[in-house]
Amino acid sequence: MPSTVIRRFDYDPRAQALDVEFVSGRRYRYVGVPEDVAAAFREAFSKGRFFNARIRDLFQCEELALEAAEDAWDL
Repeated sequence: MPSTVIRRFDYDPRAQALDVEFVSGRRYRYVGVPEDVAAAFREAFSKGRFFNARIRDLFQCEELALEAAEDAWDL
């Protein structure tokens, strides 16, 4: 199901880094995200609900600059 909050996301299992782009255009990298959490996020019916309950505020994040965010999708 498409999300009304999250535009797209990508996960790098080697770095345990989850890059999330919101519909607002802001992009963040969440670090230390286990592969099973990323897999469950991918399968979740409601991405926004899952994100709020299992990722937001639980993992350290940094906002990605536009240039860095564009490169991040090449993981």
